[in-house]
Amino acid sequence: MTTVDEQGRPEPPLDGDEVTTLLGFLDFHRATLAWKCAGLDSAGLRATHPPSSMTLGGLLKHLAYVEDHWFSYVLRGRDRMAPFDAVDWRATPDWDWESAADDTPDQLVGLWEDAVKRSRSALAEADGDLSRRARRALRDGSTPSLRWILVHMVEEYCRHNGHADLIRESIDGSSGE
Repeated sequence: MTTVDEQGRPEPPLDGDEVTTLLGFLDFHRATLAWKCAGLDSAGLRATHPPSSMTLGGLLKHLAYVEDHWFSYVLRGRDRMAPFDAVDWRATPDWDWESAADDTPDQLVGLWEDAVKRSRSALAEADGDLSRRARRALRDGSTPSLRWILVHMVEEYCRHNGHADLIRESIDGSSGE
């Protein structure tokens, strides 16, 4: 049975196996990002906490890209999903962050939620085999395991949820882990 906290986040299991624990923490941190972005209008998703130019909208778009990159593109070897497939990343390496200001809250949340759904599907296809190697090699030729990708994704969300907490507090005073 999954316990859900007062913000609607599923608590990671205290006694799960490695796969269940990693996925539990990933889902907890995904839900934390959703909580930090909930109820904001376009202005809220574009707000910054100086001196950083980072926004919650940028975080949503960036993490949608990161979800797609690691689970679909690297792990499963699939083509990138739209809109990431049309970006010249060498010319605009911060496109995900910068272009978020042009998107509505519904577009940003929808893009991120679709990426998470696609990631969950890719994970289901991996059948919990944490030693499974990615189908696509990284720039250095190495192929990370699913275990490495999951740990990296938990780390990615943890780091950015710290940013999200500071940004959200600067918008309307909302705070909490």
